[in-house]
Amino acid sequence: MAGQSDPELSLFSAEELEFIAEDEIVDIVPNLKMGPLNFISGDFGPFIPQIVAQVPLWLAVALKKRGKCSICPPQWMCVENLTQVLEAERNSQEMSEQLPFHYVEISRLLFDHANDDISDAYMVRSLIEDIRDVRFHKVETDLEAFNGRTIAVKIKNLSAMEVNIVRPFIGRALQAFYKHDSPELIPDPERVPDRRPQVVQNAPRRQLRR
Repeated sequence: MAGQSDPELSLFSAEELEFIAEDEIVDIVPNLKMGPLNFISGDFGPFIPQIVAQVPLWLAVALKKRGKCSICPPQWMCVENLTQVLEAERNSQEMSEQLPFHYVEISRLLFDHANDDISDAYMVRSLIEDIRDVRFHKVETDLEAFNGRTIAVKIKNLSAMEVNIVRPFIGRALQAFYKHDSPELIPDPERVPDRRPQVVQNAPRRQLRR
């Protein structure tokens, strides 16, 4: 869709959405012993080797880059769950509720920085891409129902990335329908009075001063 390639049509860039998604909490398995870390967003730790700890995704990626932990992929990212989601998406026009709001951004970050921690990473990636394709196809089908009488659009269970791509198009489409279907907003030459200065034929001419 247009918003994927043209950043001016989207409210946020893909990088900005990933930045927001990095606040999601994930499980890690540290391989070092370290006391609690204190941040504005909260305190995380202490960290004990081989003991699962919960941290924001951005901290998990930072520790992973330094070889200090492995990241536990969320449960929805296993092949079995994704296969069920794909089947549900294909069998219904409704969007599945089984995926998190930032599933696109979370999966992308994990594929980029913790691919070795994901079981059957190739299959997981393939299933997520198939799910995205099916969901976008359903969104496009819903948008085909647009007409001049549409005043609002409600599509349940969209993800952050999907909302970011679809919302600008929907807003502009509704504005266009409103403009073209509201004749009172468009000047009618037959109804607009002639505002050009009128010439009075019988008025006496003024004498020019010398």
